[in-house]
Amino acid sequence: MISPNNFRFGTVIKLDGQLYSVTGFTHVKPGKGGAYVRTKLRRFSDGNIIERTFRSEEKLEDVRVETKDMQYLYRDGDLLYFMDNESFEQIPMNADNIGESINFLAEGANIKMQFYDNNPIGIELPPAVVLEVESTDPGVKGDTATGGSKPAKLITGYVLQVPLFIESGDMVKVDTRTGEYLERA
Repeated sequence: MISPNNFRFGTVIKLDGQLYSVTGFTHVKPGKGGAYVRTKLRRFSDGNIIERTFRSEEKLEDVRVETKDMQYLYRDGDLLYFMDNESFEQIPMNADNIGESINFLAEGANIKMQFYDNNPIGIELPPAVVLEVESTDPGVKGDTATGGSKPAKLITGYVLQVPLFIESGDMVKVDTRTGEYLERA
């Protein structure tokens, strides 16, 4: 059993018979009444995000999840294929189980795959990844005084805001938790 006070990013819990991963949490101590934890949980079965509030004294069923180092190979329709770095076994996973992480998966990327009862249930990405900018508008010379930004499409299809000096073909570092541009790589 686990208390909501012990939640960390990526903690896996069982709630109403479903497996969830903690994607965000805030501890709240109101001046009146008991403390509570406001959470964002991602359901492994379909990738949906729900918000749930727990009292601090509640006990939840935590789940022991095994992780393996894997490499993302390719996508075929709704299935993504990963290779176990030790046994070289290829494991398919439905895109719905990956959720928003799919925006930061480039072919050849090393990730950690989560398993529950020997079944793949999700993936863990590093805090930041380096991806190539597929297309963006050209920056206008002298336009940097405002410190503006422009949209850029990455090789994964994800669109984010980048500084004006970033051009197509540049490599950029992206925060996988927020989806924001960090720096040019």
